Amino acid sequence: MFHLLRFFLVALLLCSVASPGSAQTGVPENGQGYNLGPGDVLNVQVYGEPEVSSNVVIRMDGRISLPLAGELQAAGRTPKELSDEIRGKLERFIEAPEVTVILAESQSKRYYVLGQVESPGEYDINHPVTVVQAIARAGGFLEWARTKRIMIVGVSGEEEEITYFDYDGFLKRPERHRNIVIQPGDTIVVP
Repeated sequence: MFHLLRFFLVALLLCSVASPGSAQTGVPENGQGYNLGPGDVLNVQVYGEPEVSSNVVIRMDGRISLPLAGELQAAGRTPKELSDEIRGKLERFIEAPEVTVILAESQSKRYYVLGQVESPGEYDINHPVTVVQAIARAGGFLEWARTKRIMIVGVSGEEEEITYFDYDGFLKRPERHRNIVIQPGDTIVVP
């Protein structure tokens, strides 16, 4: 119990010390540069055209389908870029269409926590998250967790990258141990 309480107190203190910039995760604070991904739910509104407006989910292939506009690549683009393309496609059918793409639900930016934590599972990234914050979000360590060699498995292109994090070392000397910012798709493994 003492270990868990100590963990939460340190995590709260470190949140203020290690508040990463939003550019590190690709999730800007103002949402302007948010890159859409598979699973994200979009609300596409065409002013004055309810038959063309709809809610859509970005498929696993990164595409969406809309009436009159057809198939469009959505993943990897911002809502603004997508609305501009939809507007261009609809101009053949609708005079001066006003198109707005709203991110209704962010489902593509997630990370996973496995192993010796209170609540292993899948978590959304809706703001920059460090490994210490991710472990706190997962309820902290279980009694027998080995916190000196926490593994973070990330994907860069088609390659897996494995990084290790020494939680104990970070508590003792935070200036010598980087509090890693979690990226979408990362898996934190606590042995």
